[in-house]
Amino acid sequence: MRRRLPPLNALRAFEAAARHGSFALAAAELGVTPAAVSQQVKALEEQLQLPLFLRQARGLSLTNAGRAYLPGLTEGLDRLAAATAHLREGQASGTLTLTMLASFAAGWLVPRLGNFRRQYPGIDLRIDTTRRLVDFAREDVDLAIRFGAGPFKGLDAVPLLDEELFPVASPALLHGALPLNRFADLAQHQLLHDMDAHPAQPWMSWPRWFEREGLAAAPAERGLFFTDSNVLVAAAVAGQGVALGRAPHLGEHLAKGRLVRLFEQSWKSDWRYYIVGPAAQFRRPLVKALVDWLLEEASHRAD
Repeated sequence: MRRRLPPLNALRAFEAAARHGSFALAAAELGVTPAAVSQQVKALEEQLQLPLFLRQARGLSLTNAGRAYLPGLTEGLDRLAAATAHLREGQASGTLTLTMLASFAAGWLVPRLGNFRRQYPGIDLRIDTTRRLVDFAREDVDLAIRFGAGPFKGLDAVPLLDEELFPVASPALLHGALPLNRFADLAQHQLLHDMDAHPAQPWMSWPRWFEREGLAAAPAERGLFFTDSNVLVAAAVAGQGVALGRAPHLGEHLAKGRLVRLFEQSWKSDWRYYIVGPAAQFRRPLVKALVDWLLEEASHRAD
């Protein structure tokens, strides 16, 4: 008899939300938005024709059906993960070196490395966060994650992630003396600037944002200036000003309330993140396992 099961993504969304008691924290774990988790759970409830959560002002609580469903589902997902890891452990082992900017590694990759270790316990990763472009012919590097317009001369490139930017700040600034209700209010606030922004990246420039909104650019030319994106984000978390948040870098900060998105305005970058390397690298089973995992993790953002 054929088994009829709900979609795996819906089951994962419910199980994570039930463990955390929060759509936002489940979203941070799964690498998707809270709205995506909510939609997956709603679809599961509709398929089961049973409510699994009570949605209350103070948060989520499980219904009787949800409490009954959770233990078996958690056990099943754990067994599935263990079986997959056991299979892959015998198929993939070795060491891979992956290079990228430190800001992308800290904001996007590092929170997901636990997933990689569970799926591929036989693969050791070396994360190289050099700022320069490596020479694959001369250096012991397997793959790179690069942010750019492409193409990359002499290299194969697999699209990984798009990037969207929007103003973010510490919640403390929302309760300060100066208003922060609309974009024009930013003229009264200290702005945090990324000094490494390329001239071809207007979406990372506060003056260009002000011009885009039909405002005078002069107030956007002052503030605090940083050469390291990680330090810039730390300054925003510390309440030192308003930053242009790069969505792939901020998942945990937003989910845990350390930063909040201020307005609806956003700017989608013309550049994107790519997995880059010599064509021969992508034919190696070990590298293919890493590429497949990266693409799977990236796809969760759009679930």
